[in-house]
Amino acid sequence: MTTAAEEPAILSRVGHYYKADHTYQIGREKIREYARAVQDYHPAHWDEEAARKLGYDHLITPLTFTAIGAMAANRKLLEEVVVGYDTYVQTEQVFEQHRPITVGDELHTDVELSSVRQIAGKDMITITNTFLDVNSGETVHTMHTTVVGVTADEVDPGITEAVSKVMMHDVDIFSPEQAAEAYVKTVREEGERTLATFGATRTPASRNFDDLSVGDVLPEYHAHLSRGDLVNYSGVAGDANPIHWDEAVAKLAGLPDVIAHGMLTMGLGAGYVANWTGDPGAVTKYQVRLSAPAIVPADGRGDIEFGGRIKSLDPETRSGVIILTAKSAGKKIFGMATLNVRFA
Repeated sequence: MTTAAEEPAILSRVGHYYKADHTYQIGREKIREYARAVQDYHPAHWDEEAARKLGYDHLITPLTFTAIGAMAANRKLLEEVVVGYDTYVQTEQVFEQHRPITVGDELHTDVELSSVRQIAGKDMITITNTFLDVNSGETVHTMHTTVVGVTADEVDPGITEAVSKVMMHDVDIFSPEQAAEAYVKTVREEGERTLATFGATRTPASRNFDDLSVGDVLPEYHAHLSRGDLVNYSGVAGDANPIHWDEAVAKLAGLPDVIAHGMLTMGLGAGYVANWTGDPGAVTKYQVRLSAPAIVPADGRGDIEFGGRIKSLDPETRSGVIILTAKSAGKKIFGMATLNVRFA
């Protein structure tokens, strides 16, 4: 049994909370840019008239779009609060869509270190991002990201020098020592949060519930990835980790080759199911447990095979749960992935 003295110091920081310094304004071209990066060509992300026909005033974002705002907002947490790790490996992700995010929305992003669990000697760190509409104060999206903290003694010592040679130039940040000295815990104030209701009350433009049965299989879909796709996603989403585009760094990190971003593979999967439903805004929850990386070799043979089936249907709410499968090079890259969908 772990004694209090042996517990990681990060446990005392669970509950640390802050609001990102700047709001995030949703623009039409950024939506299209992100949709292209995750190969999601549903018309609601591209064509304003098509979005209006589905009941939206403007283009809506792909489900995983909030990864952009979270990446920027979480940087402070990972540099000043969650310290002592050399890098992080994403393991689980949950997206809760209370209403679709649209062009013109201005969002506050809250950040909270919501939990730290120890499994097999590893620290499993969960960060919760809450996206609130500036005008209404409603929570429109909630996102939970779980990563494993990796310490310097677990990676090749040459990786630090290798990364410094290829990473983009950026502003200076606190050193771990400075962060430790400056740390002051701030927590969320008590109070109720109001969830946006548009997503739950509107009639979705998705498939008709009466035409569906438990066990129905979604058509198989193949997404193809090249190194260029990974570089593009890195720039669009703000995730510049070189394991996604530099083969030497990837191998120093213990990987067989460059790997696709976990968020990119999840974005591909969300688009696959959303296009099958007919209405991206009909997806209310998407949760994924990552089990293996998707390797993207230099020869362009990065392929992900997606499939799915209906796990359950609820006649009372005319909703259901879709099980999503994803394989790369014959290996499952999603250990378990499900999407909750409202049907017409």
